[in-house]
Amino acid sequence: MFGFLKKKPKPDPVPVKPAEVPSDEVRDDESPVDAGEADTLQVADAAPAPVEAADEPVLPVPALPQPAARPSWGERLKAGLARTRQQLGGGLANLFGRRKIDEDLLEELETTLLMADCGVEATQHLLDELRRRWKRDHLETADQLQAALAEGLLSILKPLEAPLDISGHSPFIIMIAGVNGSGKTTSIGKLAKYFQAQGKSVLLAAGDTFRAAAREQLATWGERNNVTVISQTGGDAAAVIFDAINAARARGIDVVLADTAGRLPTQLNLMEEIAKVRRVIAKAHPGGPHEVLLVLDANIGQNALTQVKAFDAAIGVTGLVVTKLDGTAKGGVVAAIARQAPKPLRFIGVGEGIDDLQPFAAREFVDALFSTTPGSLADRKDGAA
Repeated sequence: MFGFLKKKPKPDPVPVKPAEVPSDEVRDDESPVDAGEADTLQVADAAPAPVEAADEPVLPVPALPQPAARPSWGERLKAGLARTRQQLGGGLANLFGRRKIDEDLLEELETTLLMADCGVEATQHLLDELRRRWKRDHLETADQLQAALAEGLLSILKPLEAPLDISGHSPFIIMIAGVNGSGKTTSIGKLAKYFQAQGKSVLLAAGDTFRAAAREQLATWGERNNVTVISQTGGDAAAVIFDAINAARARGIDVVLADTAGRLPTQLNLMEEIAKVRRVIAKAHPGGPHEVLLVLDANIGQNALTQVKAFDAAIGVTGLVVTKLDGTAKGGVVAAIARQAPKPLRFIGVGEGIDDLQPFAAREFVDALFSTTPGSLADRKDGAA
């Protein structure tokens, strides 16, 4: 009766069929595998085959935009004289386009020239020349009269074209003067770049000791052009320039650009100070300064004549730099200077760029003023002959 306490016998184990061992035979398209690689191959065989990604179309790489080419000097000059051209050329277009040449037209032309600040003397000279050409050459059309006006203006401006030659002295000392706000210090920085482009070494003298901002501005230009700047805080302007000349001689510098404090021609005591600077330069280097540049803001129009005469009396101006022609309709002042205070116009400026200050060329100036192509005046003259 205690049979239920007896243990049931365990069932016999089910025999397990051994796994088939792959034969040592190798197919012709397979390489033999050793025992150490068998497990790896079994796992790899068990892994699902990777799904190949569908070929995606290759999009073309967009070309990088090329930087716009910088306009040529002639193009920049034309753009810079746009306001004067609008004042002068626009008025001429209105005059020439509506009637034949007569005395009434010439009188209105006189008003147009005066509005462009050509000055009374230059305007009268141009009108006298036009009247002579009108009668001698029997001018009839507006194009003929405008061509005659352009040639007359070219004849006035041509004597001002005298590029600065710095080959005669080493160092060549350039003293730069002008009223505050004329663009004097900025012009010095641009001149430094201009002379460097000619392969000359340059040194700057911060002679404007009255205005701290001028020294800082000149130092910035020096860093930009990698040029040494000699300066002192609150020192005497003549002493600063004296030290700069000695430093230039010791270092074999080609060009010294000496800044001076801005002043008005009516400030007689300050005009005497700048005359003293010129005398000190002459003592530091016999024959110096070799060039005395006066920087003029074209926006002041006829007042430029007063400045030229006053600075010339104090320091003997030998050349002019006319700046900011791109910001005024008074570019005709160049003609007024040519007739009433003729000084070589060494450079003109028509923009903020470091290379927007270039030597003055009368033909380029007139061509830009009348929107003609370079050489057109000569072509017209030859054709008329």
